[in-house]
Amino acid sequence: MPSGTHSIDEAFTALPLRALADAALARARALGADHADFRFERVRSAAWRLRDARPAGSSDSTDLGYAVRVVHGGAWGFASGVDLSMDAAAKVASRAVAMAKLSAQVIAAAGSNERVELADEPVHSEKTWISSYEIDPFSVPDEDKSALLADWSSRLLGADGVEHVDASLLTVHENKFYADTAGTVTTQQRVRLHPQLTAIAVDRTTGEFDSMRTLAPPAGRGWEYLTGTGWDWNAELEEIPSLLAEKMRAPSVEGGRYDLVVDPSNLWLTIHESIGHATELDRALGYEAAYAGTSFATFDQLGKLAYGSRVMNVTGDRTAEHGLATIGYDDEGVAAQSWDLVKDGTLVGYQLDRRIAKLTGLGRSNGCAFADSPGHVPVQRMANVSLQPDPGGLSTEDLIGGVERGIYVVGDRSWSIDMQRYNFQFTGQRFFRIENGRLAGQLRDVAYQATTTDFWGSMEQVGGPGTYVLGGAFNCGKAQPGQIAAVSHGCPSALFRGVNILNTTQEAGR
Repeated sequence: MPSGTHSIDEAFTALPLRALADAALARARALGADHADFRFERVRSAAWRLRDARPAGSSDSTDLGYAVRVVHGGAWGFASGVDLSMDAAAKVASRAVAMAKLSAQVIAAAGSNERVELADEPVHSEKTWISSYEIDPFSVPDEDKSALLADWSSRLLGADGVEHVDASLLTVHENKFYADTAGTVTTQQRVRLHPQLTAIAVDRTTGEFDSMRTLAPPAGRGWEYLTGTGWDWNAELEEIPSLLAEKMRAPSVEGGRYDLVVDPSNLWLTIHESIGHATELDRALGYEAAYAGTSFATFDQLGKLAYGSRVMNVTGDRTAEHGLATIGYDDEGVAAQSWDLVKDGTLVGYQLDRRIAKLTGLGRSNGCAFADSPGHVPVQRMANVSLQPDPGGLSTEDLIGGVERGIYVVGDRSWSIDMQRYNFQFTGQRFFRIENGRLAGQLRDVAYQATTTDFWGSMEQVGGPGTYVLGGAFNCGKAQPGQIAAVSHGCPSALFRGVNILNTTQEAGR
């Protein structure tokens, strides 16, 4: 059915959401909180794994509970619970206020006068938002999911040269109710899934092996994604065996400088690591440092830093249809938005939550607060960070046609980036030699290496809208205790000049 006909799951709305929120917020007010918010979540996650078309594992779990967060005495306080009584909700609010008082004492003892204040946000009263999908994957029988993965696996296993096949499917159905002392009340429902197959080839003579994975990205869609809406699975499964066989025979790359045409199936991850994380303002300010470091894109460079070439235009976006980080309202009651991060190659924006927006004087939050469970406090998390296409840009084939000696990079694999989001290297699933504007067979053992600004500065052209694909991942990590969030990154194919290429086998000393 069309997504517009969906409603919030009645089993969720039947829970005492409003009564619990009223009890918690009333107690927080009575104890003198300057701000309080209540968040009730139900997150159901299920996974299926097959090895050579046979079941290898499955899971199905639901995380259900609520949290109260307060600002009291200029400090944060947070507590969570699972008891669905009004008295229990009030006690959770009391614990949150007690934590804020303790935090205020610790801050004062450290000699700091920094107070938590939140940027203003319009009140959003009684708002409902549902993500764009047709068929809730949890409405599909489990045996149908396993049967489809088994069928796809068998098709790959039946091809010459394919020794093993791993198949997996991750699905999530998320409901969230939010209310705060300002009067915002929102109820939301999101669905997302990630299907993936990996074919493995083994050379019986040499013992060498390699793999090739599907390029289909995770998506904020429903079961229809696996039956042809948004991705041509039949076409991809048909081409993998021959591509894998070619990869097994491919020569090892010779290191040096090459022009690169990077496919969206690879470039999304470079965007994630070198732009997405680097433009989280809490990271750039040093508030986030222990988990994956800070950022070279420091706050004093806003409006000045030459992040890349003039064809580089990057947005942060919480509104993209089918985006994994797409929402109606974030976990601070801020409405979803789209905004510029890099404009014509210059750093012009950051990702913000309400506290960081107020602290830096940047105005309103752009809706980047998120917690991955009711037991975790919201932290500043990544939006859908995307490189925009050129409205009149070339096709991928035409970008390749403009390269005399280079490499076409397809699919993501491993990566490494330093704690400032500056020095990096990335590998991929497939690498094709480009000679005189044409593809000339695959290469192996390829990694591209650069600094963030050098790499994006070498971007000469971005492809047109027809090359644009929304990639992404389910497993972006941040914070301590660690939290996981799903996020998408859209991009076109793009042409980079003179990028350093490493031979990974030689670099490993083999």
